[in-house]
Amino acid sequence: MSKVVAATKRSNDILTGEHLVDGNWALAEGAISAGCKFFGGYPITPSSEIAEHLSRRLPDVGGAFIQFEDEIASISALIGASWAGVKAMSATSGPGLSLMAEGIGLAAMTEAPCVIVDVMRGGPCTGQPTKPSQGDVMQLKWCSHGDYETIVLCPYSVQECYDLVIQAFNLAETYRIPVFVAADEIVAHMRETMVIPQPSQLMIVHRKKPTVAPDEYLPFKPDSDEDLVPPMATFGQGYRVHVTGLTHTQKGYPDSSKQEELVQRLCDKVRKHARDIVKVDLRHCDDAECVVVAYGVSARAALKAVEVARGNGIKAGLFRPITLWPSPFEFYDEIFARSKGVVVTEMNYGQIVREVERVAGRRKVSFLGKLGEYPPTPGEISAKIREVIK
Repeated sequence: MSKVVAATKRSNDILTGEHLVDGNWALAEGAISAGCKFFGGYPITPSSEIAEHLSRRLPDVGGAFIQFEDEIASISALIGASWAGVKAMSATSGPGLSLMAEGIGLAAMTEAPCVIVDVMRGGPCTGQPTKPSQGDVMQLKWCSHGDYETIVLCPYSVQECYDLVIQAFNLAETYRIPVFVAADEIVAHMRETMVIPQPSQLMIVHRKKPTVAPDEYLPFKPDSDEDLVPPMATFGQGYRVHVTGLTHTQKGYPDSSKQEELVQRLCDKVRKHARDIVKVDLRHCDDAECVVVAYGVSARAALKAVEVARGNGIKAGLFRPITLWPSPFEFYDEIFARSKGVVVTEMNYGQIVREVERVAGRRKVSFLGKLGEYPPTPGEISAKIREVIK
């Protein structure tokens, strides 16, 4: 339950005002504000509070909550709910994400917009259910087999948990793909003050609908070669739609000869708009001799280390990718080119650091990985900054 800091008002059953809450509460309320009307999931630490909160809140806004027998059923239900015309979400952690893998591929192939929150914990396997990690970064990119693109957003504060879930729904509806919000256990469970604005202040995106007559509609034909995203009809509204996980034609019927045409479009509708999708937070990077790359809870310590370094006359800067996928680094390669070196810190044994190394060229990339229950400290990051400068 939230502790209300300022007077809270309901606007069409959407909470507004200032709240002292944890990240999971913010993730759930962000979904409500975005227009989510269906949640299908299975409880798993450390994301269970999202399901608990939405089980109480979705009926307030005319939505539905279903706890399924497992994550396989959950992701399948999301696809069905999406094709039935509603915004749908699930929440899980690494082991649940593994079970969802095939369904995520089905969502990509059938172009069913949905949002999946992954609250990362230590792995592999059961690992550390109640401890933080950032070990799912590559899994979120390559979860299912085959060629497809995903979008992954990563919050580092409670406020961003709320904001980025809304953005995730907007991106899912725009590009008709599954979009992920990758929080870590610390961000999901820490409490901070956050603000929910009035609904009129929010930018909410809805999927494109067909503008042609039902007998002219091709469910997988994009409006143009620019956006590559087909308008999406809703089941039961007079449009004939055939949905399959097989390689298919624009009508939706299986045809293996369309593999190259279809898969290229599924990938390119994200790749060609990657520059519009990616979002980063840059602090003191204009003159940085040492660039620190960090995301999620690691970025909170990194920011402190950068501020301390600059106070001591060291020109350090923070590069915080808010969008983990598509990879944002190639769009800011000049930041790395003018630096003396780079520090990458993550709560894993090296994942995003590989993306940084691709664009850093000959610049030295120093990696600080943390495995276990504690994130990197400002002191540890400061020591790496000094190494790079020397």
